[in-house]
Amino acid sequence: MSDADPTADGDALEIAVPSDPLAGHAATAYFWGHVAGSGDVTDDRIEVVTNDEESAQVLAAIAGGNLEHETTTREYAHDTSITRTEDEYTLSIGESDDEAGLLGRNSALSLPVDGRGNYRFGAFSSHDRELLRGLLEGCGTICFKSSSGTVGISFVHGDRELLEATQELIAGCPIDAPTGDLSATSSGGYWFGVDDDAVPEFGTWLYENCEETGLFAPSRRRKLERSIEQASAYDGDDA
Repeated sequence: MSDADPTADGDALEIAVPSDPLAGHAATAYFWGHVAGSGDVTDDRIEVVTNDEESAQVLAAIAGGNLEHETTTREYAHDTSITRTEDEYTLSIGESDDEAGLLGRNSALSLPVDGRGNYRFGAFSSHDRELLRGLLEGCGTICFKSSSGTVGISFVHGDRELLEATQELIAGCPIDAPTGDLSATSSGGYWFGVDDDAVPEFGTWLYENCEETGLFAPSRRRKLERSIEQASAYDGDDA
């Protein structure tokens, strides 16, 4: 897979977007996956956070709104004794810049981001890959496990029902990717992991041909590819 930047020279504005932000479409599936995974929705505002600048530009091209950048230090969800510093891009859509009417539609239809467990992902049933990609980039983690030479993918969120819905989406994808049970985190949320043996095939499927639509975070894909390469090298050394 290439590392072409989909947002270079303003290309994010060329992202194909449907006129209806609730319509079943690859762009809307990716956007709402991100919002469900790392967003906050109130009656008068939608905010979604990402650590990838290119992905933030793509989300803005899909839904409009205003982007803000800051550097933050936060605790790891699995271990609050460890902190990390990273860039953070926040896309805010308020009433004044909600040209697509997302806020009113969200209140009326209980979109999958209202925090009450009403995750209606059915509209995106033909775009599960983009929806899962948005969820992974919103609330997922990717790591190379040096102790076992495997790649780990896990999903972490404060809403148990969102993670259960994510497990159902993974179970329905064309890749056999078993998931573990939901467990509590030290920060008070929940998490589950994809079976390590299934991660290379699942991760490859998740980002397959994503450059054709531009609906992905380049930094997250690079991390996944590097981790899979490390695991392959580990297997080779172990043979």
